[in-house]
Amino acid sequence: MQRILSLLSKESGSVHQAAFLLGLFAFLSQLLGLVRDRLLAHFIGPSLTLDLYYAAFRIPDFIFVSVASLVSIAVLVPFLSETVKSSSEESKKDTEHFITMVFSGFFIILIVVCLIAYILMPYLVNILFPGYTSESEKTLITLSRILLASPILLGLSNILGSVTQLFRRFFVYSMSPVFYNIGIIIGVAFLYPLFGTFGLVYGVVCGALFHFLIQFFATAGIHFLPKITFSIDWKLIVRVVKVSIPRTVGLMANNIAMTVLIALASSLPEGAISIFVLAYGIQSVPLSIIGLSYSVAAFPVLAELHVKEDKKAFMMQIENAARQIIFWSFPVIALFIVLRAQIVRVILGGRSFSWDATRLTAAALALFAISVVAQSLIALLVRGYYATGKTTRPLLVNVSTSLGIVVLAYIIPPLLTNPSTASSVGNFLRVSTVPDIRILGLVLAYTLGTILNFIVLLFFFKKDFNNVSYQLSIGRTSLESIGASIVIGTVAYIMLGVVVQFLTIDTFFGILSQGLIAGGVGIIAGITVLHLCKSRELAVVSSTLKSKFWKTADTTISGTQEDLQA
Repeated sequence: MQRILSLLSKESGSVHQAAFLLGLFAFLSQLLGLVRDRLLAHFIGPSLTLDLYYAAFRIPDFIFVSVASLVSIAVLVPFLSETVKSSSEESKKDTEHFITMVFSGFFIILIVVCLIAYILMPYLVNILFPGYTSESEKTLITLSRILLASPILLGLSNILGSVTQLFRRFFVYSMSPVFYNIGIIIGVAFLYPLFGTFGLVYGVVCGALFHFLIQFFATAGIHFLPKITFSIDWKLIVRVVKVSIPRTVGLMANNIAMTVLIALASSLPEGAISIFVLAYGIQSVPLSIIGLSYSVAAFPVLAELHVKEDKKAFMMQIENAARQIIFWSFPVIALFIVLRAQIVRVILGGRSFSWDATRLTAAALALFAISVVAQSLIALLVRGYYATGKTTRPLLVNVSTSLGIVVLAYIIPPLLTNPSTASSVGNFLRVSTVPDIRILGLVLAYTLGTILNFIVLLFFFKKDFNNVSYQLSIGRTSLESIGASIVIGTVAYIMLGVVVQFLTIDTFFGILSQGLIAGGVGIIAGITVLHLCKSRELAVVSSTLKSKFWKTADTTISGTQEDLQA
């Protein structure tokens, strides 16, 4: 046990190294997430069962973002940065007192809220998903009630995670999502055959418990484990809540928008929710590995620089993270658009995942991927605001753009019922043979709203931080990345046309080989372009890799190739 605590309390180095570590574990977590989705697609596929499973998350997720996020890492780290001013015994006691009060207070609040939700669940489900039959509604109510354990465990884990992140134990922070996905995989692979749909949510609760235990042992390893007490300093809790309310309301707005999208999808043909969520999950892979890794790694440093009032260094940190996010994200978008069908078929293709489902999910993935850069930079800019305690601005932007997503969600899908519009969109996205493509309208609404969110947030970020004698300079990186992405996408598309002459689409390895060869040649071409442009981001990546690895020191369903050719 001592060995485990020692490992979990190990501190990470610079922001680039921390981002690399976070990205590495985010990749592992997302890889497990893809395994999870592959199992769901293979054994269940887009169906009423999978739709109910995904719909069951909406109310527990809302509780998580509306209550548990009141004590999120983004809120607690600045508070803790103030208490941990030195290594003195008094400073340590202040930090321990703060963590104990917050942990105990919100444990009680989460329990009360979840009990109320448990009682009101039949009414809440009926309001959100009125289209389901009586039997489906009963199943959804039970699934949602079981999942109420998840926001409690994840909320408490977040509180402990703020401590581990403050002390830059990014290894621990990265491990929690990995074990969360392992729990869900256990549910799909082992509990689903035993308990049916309920086994799926048992796995989710299992994963949430793993998520909590990792942070629990890590916090114990650095001797900051909170105690449960009923003598709570509610004034301190109120102080935290006041700071976190703007962020929480912003998250609630995003969650409500997503809930509206899924509720609207429930009125579409069976499997629409599954396709929406599965495509969203795949596009979340680069978002987690790139955008969130750099944002999370930079956040404690930003909070520390704000406390030191070093505004120039603060803006330099924002710029460095933004450049790396842009550098990585645009090439990913190019590959996701060109190789979307190969990606979806490799990850989700199986006995229960038809070619129509593949086409529709691939089209949804392409539309989602367009907003990956925007989503990643939003995560960074929002953390920049929270590191300085300026929470109102991102709140207003999030609420307004989330409202925009909802409005677009009611406007765009009906347009796709028009035969002419549906035919044009279907031909462009290669889903012309799919009878109903309205789900793509919901995806497009989300993408357009997210891009608008980024544009507005960036405008205000520059305005709110214009008193700093340092201006963001990301133009060259953007041009280099976009140029390299065009080359990557073009070369990958050409190579795809070549390899299809030699590789079959009737096997998993044939489809995988198509994507790997076309994508690999495209990436080599893009790296060559960046090298000729003397990209400093490429140099940073090369340097980071060398320091990490070379430092000397101490399925198949029949289809046609056209289905896979973008």
